[in-house]
Amino acid sequence: MPIAFIPATPLSHHPLRRATLQTTRPRPLAPSPPARRARHVPLATMSAAPLKPLVPILMGSGSDMKYCSKIADALTALGIDSELRIASAHKIPARLLSVIEAYEACPRPKLYIAVAGRSNALSGMLDCAVTAPVISCPPYSDTFGGADLFSSIRMPSGVAPALVLEPAGAALLAAKTLGVYDPQVRQSVATLQKANRDRLFIDDALSVTKTYAPQIAAVREAAQTMVETTPSLVFASAAAATVSAVRNGKVRDQYDFVGNDNAGNEKANLVALVTTDRQSAFDRVLAAIPFKGAVLNQTAAWWFENTRHIIPNHVVSVPHPNVTIARRCKPFPVEFVVRGYITGSTDTSLWKNYSNGVRNYCGIDFPEGLAKNQKLDANVLTPTTKEDAGDRPIAPKDVVAEGLMSQADWDTCAKAAMSLFEYGQKVAGDNGLILVDTKYEFGRDDDGTIRLIDEVHTPDSSRYWLSTSYKARTSKGEEPENIDKEFLRLWFRDNCDPYDKSKELPDAPADLVDELSRRYIMLYELITGQSFDFSAESGPSAIASSVDAFVASFAGASR
Repeated sequence: MPIAFIPATPLSHHPLRRATLQTTRPRPLAPSPPARRARHVPLATMSAAPLKPLVPILMGSGSDMKYCSKIADALTALGIDSELRIASAHKIPARLLSVIEAYEACPRPKLYIAVAGRSNALSGMLDCAVTAPVISCPPYSDTFGGADLFSSIRMPSGVAPALVLEPAGAALLAAKTLGVYDPQVRQSVATLQKANRDRLFIDDALSVTKTYAPQIAAVREAAQTMVETTPSLVFASAAAATVSAVRNGKVRDQYDFVGNDNAGNEKANLVALVTTDRQSAFDRVLAAIPFKGAVLNQTAAWWFENTRHIIPNHVVSVPHPNVTIARRCKPFPVEFVVRGYITGSTDTSLWKNYSNGVRNYCGIDFPEGLAKNQKLDANVLTPTTKEDAGDRPIAPKDVVAEGLMSQADWDTCAKAAMSLFEYGQKVAGDNGLILVDTKYEFGRDDDGTIRLIDEVHTPDSSRYWLSTSYKARTSKGEEPENIDKEFLRLWFRDNCDPYDKSKELPDAPADLVDELSRRYIMLYELITGQSFDFSAESGPSAIASSVDAFVASFAGASR
């Protein structure tokens, strides 16, 4: 409902100012017309647009300027205008009243903040002179051991400025008060409060995961990480004979076999996806990171389980933290990249193309004036092809025109991708994260059902930022804060020539390996809101035993 703000009564009518302002005898008032009964006009019928609130910050001397600037900065972050004025209640009371009168004549909704130490007459005098709320925020002084605060605590009857002792707190109280009538300010307060809560999520996750150092080091020292896999390592000897194809990726190895899909099909075409602990860069394996594979596989499993209401997926079972048994699907040759922000540095990234002058990207027209890392007005789907020569951005109409997908299949997958991303953003936001962008892959199973496949919302397939500091950092032109995983790659770049494949790479420092493991686990706990489970055994033998148990649980596994 629109709110009409009524200008305050000019201070010239205030008892405090009559003696000062009326220097000549006032002229007689003209006769008033016959009184008419006032007609009540509901606020909803008033068409005047709401005025933007203003917070005058009055200080006793220039020495308070630095302190007051902190209040002004906090108000700016909340989207509230402020003005800094110097007017001592003790030394220039007439000037103070003149300044107040000018503000009271301004129709903008206001709240005043008074900053004065020692003998604080400013906040009391200000509160007596205005009808708007007043906040007293005196700077602390060691000179009197804090005793000067009593002049701000004790006020005469009829004088009631609020007392807040921190600049940011004064700004927050001002925003909460003005937010009662201003929905934009109210939203700014809610955003700030969420950022404060999100920081606690991050700090708690950091504190908890630091205690995992012994478990991480023990796996590394015992060489219980998974780097290479083979059919005999993943399957028992009898079941290994059923493997019909093997594909090795940067992190995951895929084994096609025949088994029970838990839906009554004893000879379904299945695939065992083994997520290893390999950390790759420069087209080389840099190190084995304890629990990395388990983090990625369990993160994907968590999202698969919690997005079944949006679209079916390929998961049949997760017999081990590193392993997913899935229905074999024929993938569509398109990756569904969904973005909520304009960022990135690769050739297919939105920001890289936009900064090079591209304004129509994947069939979408983007306006002028966008800044790096800016939130888009709406999430966008920017598909890419999956080609040996590299991914190629493509418009939806061209996906169909080039025969990569039918229109019906495209519509199904595109709708699912946007719904998955929207759901992912909500879950991430509840846990102190921003889901910036991600990719989805879809495929069709033997029954013709379109399913979500590959991985979903993992730290490797998705970009996450920390929401607690996003607004503050981007407003200063800084990169958003994230849980960085690039430091190990940078160490190799700084300590050898990682592109020279004629030479062996040096061993990655143990402390960096363990720290990267901790950060992966921290991401898992932040993304899912769950504690990481260390109880499962790591290493090839444990994986083979778990998969063997799954394969042995049904008959007719051989082809």
